[in-house]
Amino acid sequence: MNCLVQEIRQCTACARKLPLGPRPVLHVSPHARLLIAGQAPGTRVHETGISFNDASGDRLRGWLGMSRDVFYDSNRVAILPMALCYPGVLPKGGDRPPPPECANLWRERILALLPNLRLTLLVGSYAQNYVLGKGKVYERTEHFQDFLPQYFPLPHPSWRTGAWERKTPMFQEKIIPALRREVERALDD
Repeated sequence: MNCLVQEIRQCTACARKLPLGPRPVLHVSPHARLLIAGQAPGTRVHETGISFNDASGDRLRGWLGMSRDVFYDSNRVAILPMALCYPGVLPKGGDRPPPPECANLWRERILALLPNLRLTLLVGSYAQNYVLGKGKVYERTEHFQDFLPQYFPLPHPSWRTGAWERKTPMFQEKIIPALRREVERALDD
């Protein structure tokens, strides 16, 4: 695992596409039981080298009911986005899609070294579409039980999700309690 992570941190495969240059960000350990599969690092994550070290991370940890200490304990929680480097911003705003080369180069090799995973949180459309095929994020989230016990689909925890959360009371009433139970089950010794 250490050799692979070192190799990944030196990756320049997408350098020509990355406005801030390559800086692969991932948190993995062969002991992890929970995998958080997100989209790609944002600018703050690129700057700090810490996954979900932004408002989206605060929202996600709130959904999970999880402290930063547990969230960043890679012996319990692995964080592996679909792209490991910040992809930049679209001309009209919002982050660019994760370059597919990244997942194609690294994802399966990393997953093969995570034998203790019990649950994968598929956070956002890119992670969900990669693993489950094309589909609608909010529909999958509302029907999360269809993907258990291996996967739990979630929307990306950006500010844009707030409107959907407000008009979907079942998210707080049913989905969040189930998410917390499944995460607790995955992390339970």
